[in-house]
Order: sequence, then C-alpha cells, then structure tokens
Amino acid sequence: MIGVYLRLYWEFFKTGLFAVGGGMATLPFLQNIGETTGWYTYGDLMNMLAVSESTPGPIGINMATYVGFTVGGVPGAIIATLGEVTPSIVVILIVAAILRSFRDNVYVDWAFYGLRPASTGLIGAACASVVLEVLTSVEKVSQGTGIWNRFILEGDDLFRWHGLLLAALLLALTNWVKPTKKLHPIVFIALSAVVGVVFGFAGA
Repeated sequence: MIGVYLRLYWEFFKTGLFAVGGGMATLPFLQNIGETTGWYTYGDLMNMLAVSESTPGPIGINMATYVGFTVGGVPGAIIATLGEVTPSIVVILIVAAILRSFRDNVYVDWAFYGLRPASTGLIGAACASVVLEVLTSVEKVSQGTGIWNRFILEGDDLFRWHGLLLAALLLALTNWVKPTKKLHPIVFIALSAVVGVVFGFAGA
C-alpha cells in the first residue's frame, strides 16, 4: 500500500506542478493518470468532475482528494491532496523570498506570456472532453503509445439528447428567464442531480 501512496503523491505532484491555468487544466493530467494506472475510467472521471464542481473549494484540490480517497481511503485522500498543493506552496515561498526581483523581471513576463496558450489549450481540451462525454455518444479510445487520440461512436445516435436538452434548459434559465436567472447556482446543481437520478433509473 505504501507504493500506492507514493504513486498518488507523485502523480498529483506532477499535476499540481504543470497544470497551469486553474482546476479545469488538470483534467488532461487526470485523464492520463486514469489511463496509465487503471485507478478509474473516463466515465468515473466525469462523475468526479461533477462532484468536485458541486462542492466548495478549488476543483483541482477536490479532484485530488476524491481520487485519493477512491484509491487509498482517507490516507490516500490526504496524500493526493498534499501532492497537488506542494508545488504551489514551493513556488509561492520562492516567489515571496525574491519578490522584488520577480516583480519587474522581463524573463518572468515572457515566461507567463508563453504559458498563456498552453493554459488555454489545456482548458480547451478539458472542455472538449467533457462535451464529448456528456453531450455526445463519441468515446475516446486510449492512444496507447501514439500522440493522436482516436474516437469511436457508441450507439446509434451521435448526440445524447437528454444532456443537450438539459444544457439548453439550464442556459435559458440562468441567462434569459428573469425569475430564475438570479437563483443561486446550487439550485441548478440540485435540479440537475435530480434529473440525472431520474434518467439514470429510467435507463437502468
């Protein structure tokens, strides 16, 4: 079990170190972790994302805690979370120690300028993965040792119409319907969960 804990720490340390751009940028890394370790499937990852988005706190931390708990219980959750936050703590301490040098350093400005497209690409890839998984019947096939993803169509219909209808309804309720657009987001999260349970049992 110690080997599992060390692997959890290392995998989430890498995720915290390189996932620049916020919680959604961690999704490609988490997908790779699932494929290489077998700890969870892509469907499991989407469920984790839904839970992490519905709970307080940064999504990256929530995902690390969720995966760690799934793999190694409470100790696994603690270790994975520590792995996720360690790079940020180290970087913050270093920057704080030499803040004046960093403040006007042209090379730091250039580095962050170069990181912007990488961050945008990671977030875009995460969004595309969520859309494909939730709103369509297109499934990504693990690329193995290659660099290109392969996709297959699961089922006869390209789109998951229930998901599309729910997304359109939520878009309308949160943007254009005056009585509902000021409601707290937790209301829509709860309603979406109810819809998921109802359709889940209906399809079971």
